[in-house]
Amino acid sequence: MRTIVYFLIYFFPFLIGAQQTSSFYKYILHKPTDTISLKPLIIFLHGSGESGDNPDLLKVHGPLKFLNNNKENNIDAYILVPQCPKGKSWETGILYGLVNKIISENKIDKKRIHMTGLSMGAWGSWNFAIEHPEILASLVPIAGFVDRKPMLEICKLKDIPVWIFHGKLDDVIDVFYSKEVYKRLRKCSENVDFTIFQDANHDSWTRVYDNPEIYQWMLSQKKQ
Repeated sequence: MRTIVYFLIYFFPFLIGAQQTSSFYKYILHKPTDTISLKPLIIFLHGSGESGDNPDLLKVHGPLKFLNNNKENNIDAYILVPQCPKGKSWETGILYGLVNKIISENKIDKKRIHMTGLSMGAWGSWNFAIEHPEILASLVPIAGFVDRKPMLEICKLKDIPVWIFHGKLDDVIDVFYSKEVYKRLRKCSENVDFTIFQDANHDSWTRVYDNPEIYQWMLSQKKQ
């Protein structure tokens, strides 16, 4: 039976529940059936449409939606889905603190930590990966803008398997950014894939996250 845990942790420091340490983001943590053995961790960063103060919004897209709609399928991993406050953008420092908290409190295989995100979440994923490439075993950004720093320092990710997705018809975030970062990463890494959906606008993520193959691919990656 799947277990989904809700946490509400505030920005200012104090202890709640079973001595929880403070952080900024609310989050949902899906736990695998077996929590005794070491398991992978998938971190999913949502887009701006799911920002706010309602964890139920986190089930609209991504791995939690997949689990809800595919009861017969199981992702044998922890799945961390933080929620960015309304009007804010993902902050790498806060995410880093939260990820370390989850690692310290659960049986996480540190060689199998994966990050994926859509739109604003893809942008946040690129930024996190550039700042902490030592953490991730794979990266799957979908329909994301790419900041100047990741563009310039992209070869920091040369040892991380990366699979980029974007819609050719995207009129919110131009596919140019994914094309450019892919071109730059290819110069120093052979372990990068790029899928352009010829008929997709900004929502190029539904078909990715609804397909069990993306989870199989992520969970097959492991840091050396």
